[in-house]
Amino acid sequence: MSDIEPGTLNKWGAPPQFRTVAFYHRRIREIAVARLAESGRTWEEVVFEAALELSAADFQGLEDEFLATGERFEMSAGISVAEAPHKYAVRATAALSDDLPADAEGRLLAGRGDNVFHCREDIIGTARLISSVEKVMDYLINGVPPGTVAIIDDSGGTLTAPILEGFTAVVCRGGSVRSHLGILTREYQIPCLMAAEVAGIADGDSVQVEYSVAAKPPYEDADGLGRARVWKLP
Repeated sequence: MSDIEPGTLNKWGAPPQFRTVAFYHRRIREIAVARLAESGRTWEEVVFEAALELSAADFQGLEDEFLATGERFEMSAGISVAEAPHKYAVRATAALSDDLPADAEGRLLAGRGDNVFHCREDIIGTARLISSVEKVMDYLINGVPPGTVAIIDDSGGTLTAPILEGFTAVVCRGGSVRSHLGILTREYQIPCLMAAEVAGIADGDSVQVEYSVAAKPPYEDADGLGRARVWKLP
């Protein structure tokens, strides 16, 4: 798979950090160069014409070529894996035990996730499971309950964007700190964990989330760094 390793040629002037990006940058460059050569014209003559534009069929061909290498796209939302399981790598997370003993404060470890940004204090609130348009509409009309720690399945941010400001904090099962929801919560300064594993939390449970740990570096594979805990309170 050396042909899709990050290379030195990059429109940003630095090597891409991810193999998917490296593959697409390289292949799009190669296609553009080939079509320019086939046209027999100069770049200045065709740069503003549609002759070099890539079509939907071109991008489908690139996707097929990428997947044929054995690589898979990184999931950012559970719906991606549900609709196209052959395209996405399922993120490996350590399983949470259902029979962990309570700590000295009576708390049960119920989750872990990547901290989007560092907060001075942990958050204690009420878990609200939000995964449907109907739930969002209810909160949009009637208001988000005070102290809501939103437990969200997917990381796109579109579903919960209309009520995001009403959340005290967020725990998202999908995505990464680079995902849309991670960016939105950072901008709104709403504490957030991404790529979270959560077990044994029901709607209405009291929870404490460890937002006081260091933030997860957005562009580094720093194992364990920025991984925060979620506790279910007695």
